[in-house]
Amino acid sequence: MKKRFLTNLALLIILNLLIKPFWFFGIEVGVQNTVGEEVYGFYFSLFNFTFILNILLDLGINNFNNRAISRDHGLIKDYLAAIVPLKIILSVVYTLAVLLAGKIIGYSEEQFRMLWILIMNQFLASFILYLRTNISGLQYFRTDSLLSVMDRSLMILFTGLLLWGNITEKPFRIEWFVYAQTLSYILTLITVASIVRYRSGSFMQRINLKRSLQILRMSYPFALLILLMSLFNRMDSVMLERLLENGKEEAGIYAQSFRIFDAASQFSLLFAMLLLPMFSRMIKLGQNVNDLVRMALPLLMAAGLTLAITGNYYRVEIIDLMYTSPAPYSSTIFGILMVGFLFVSTSYIYGTLLTANNNLKHLNILAGITVVVNVSLNLILIPHHHAVGAAISSLISQAFYAVSQLIVARRILKVPVNADILIRLAGFLLLNLGTGYLTLLLPGWIPGFLILLGSCVATSLLLGLIRPRDLLSIIREN
Repeated sequence: MKKRFLTNLALLIILNLLIKPFWFFGIEVGVQNTVGEEVYGFYFSLFNFTFILNILLDLGINNFNNRAISRDHGLIKDYLAAIVPLKIILSVVYTLAVLLAGKIIGYSEEQFRMLWILIMNQFLASFILYLRTNISGLQYFRTDSLLSVMDRSLMILFTGLLLWGNITEKPFRIEWFVYAQTLSYILTLITVASIVRYRSGSFMQRINLKRSLQILRMSYPFALLILLMSLFNRMDSVMLERLLENGKEEAGIYAQSFRIFDAASQFSLLFAMLLLPMFSRMIKLGQNVNDLVRMALPLLMAAGLTLAITGNYYRVEIIDLMYTSPAPYSSTIFGILMVGFLFVSTSYIYGTLLTANNNLKHLNILAGITVVVNVSLNLILIPHHHAVGAAISSLISQAFYAVSQLIVARRILKVPVNADILIRLAGFLLLNLGTGYLTLLLPGWIPGFLILLGSCVATSLLLGLIRPRDLLSIIREN
């Protein structure tokens, strides 16, 4: 299992390093620099609004299906016949809910025009993710890895042509960015559906609405969890746009730093997507999950600490390098969110482990408390500190959720503290904080940044957080 984890993780990371950084830091940054903070903030707040309610398209079905198929491959035909029509019905419910909620909070006619397109995109993305859970549940991880970057690759192609291809004489519009996403999702959906049909033998033998309702009842705890997590992860920009007079601009400023935070979180999410079916199968077979925890934890935390340390010492330079007109406090937001990424990484390990063990009740209680903490802090901090207040709220919320998950996992699954790893991580932190301070004395920021980055890599190797020899020996196992 460790060999499969490492080989497929390596493929996932390589593919995503080739594609997603260019998407986040090339395409998205290019779009924001072209249209400006206010216009991009207009799109960003609406996107997050539709993302929060995205759970109505899923209701926990994706996580439930991934866990179920990984445990029993023979369920795939039965579940396809039940879930595909259910997803279509849920798309209608989702559309009505988004439009009604938009009406209640007072969105304009212009905002509603974009909402329709974003609703379509969310449906397509949700259906793609559901079909991919069948592929990963069947343990075809390499196929799933390739599919995980297909939509972004197409978006890069289409948006890049619109931004820099000189194929139109009109100035770039934010709507074109959204249309490029729609076309990319459609092409990806056709591809994924074809592969699922090939792997399962048939796409749908018969529609089974009775089975659909059974699955809905079994998956609702997953749905509640995803909804609550979406609220405390995505509510910040929506509340910025609604609470402040210049809310669109503040949401755009927040998006500058959140983009990097989100890009980093996508790589942690790769671990979770790979760990969930593996943890589920190991728990079913009665295997020791701590071996996998000990492999994933130092990798994720070393990467997270590297990002947090380098991101804070050189936060001003990084933001100035990326954006043509960053706000004076954009770098402050960036530094705060990078610290929060450490807690997100922790959640992706212990939260995934609890999900695999079906401890949804505990996770939902923790997530519900975190939502209350997040919304309360946003209501207090945003009016006074604007986007910086939203970043502080995010950090505190992520810290509370991650630490709570770790404690619950210890109590329920008896996962060891792994004190030796924590001590090495503390040493990593202290050594590189000192190195970072010294690099600030150098002329020019690029040499200092590269030295600090090199120090993080070197100390992760010296302290045994990353063990290339052990990793290679596992990969070479028959």
